[in-house]
Amino acid sequence: MTGTRGRPRSEDARRAILRTALELCERHGYQELTIKSIAETAGVGRQTLYRWWPDKASILLESLTDLAARHPALDAADEPGPVLDGVEELLTTTFELARSVTGQALVGLMSDAQRDPALSARLQETVIGPRRAALRTLLQRGVDAGEFAAGTSLDLAVDFAFGAMWYRLLGRHAPVDAALAREVTAAIAATLAP
Repeated sequence: MTGTRGRPRSEDARRAILRTALELCERHGYQELTIKSIAETAGVGRQTLYRWWPDKASILLESLTDLAARHPALDAADEPGPVLDGVEELLTTTFELARSVTGQALVGLMSDAQRDPALSARLQETVIGPRRAALRTLLQRGVDAGEFAAGTSLDLAVDFAFGAMWYRLLGRHAPVDAALAREVTAAIAATLAP
């Protein structure tokens, strides 16, 4: 939560705004998304949005963080079970959300983050970093259990997994979906095999 001025937030209004921001962004694109369109579609005044968030990027960051909190598979790095099942579940959830709800927001935020170091840091801290950490934790669990070779670069495997997603989101040449998650999981298994 960014803003602290004024009346306390209504949780219903907050959720409506966050959901609306992602829906509008996915439908019309990041560049077309405005505070005015979010406010009108969510049925709140623009002053409410500005009281709670300074800009659309802040709304989208909170939207993405809120959405992740409602998808346990995104933070299930310590769940028991086969490591590769956890990897595929994490990637499938991430990729399906990017395909259906979050893709335009992610691409737009990443684009703006190239010119805005503060936004880049916030994006890394709230959205990108937690997914990377969850995947790396799963892969380390595989190394610790002897399922994966020790001494391989887990950070490179994480880059590979999410790099495929980003490349497809930016290039729009192929889908970001469950099939990609399966392919990436199989490639990680082959690459890290002992």
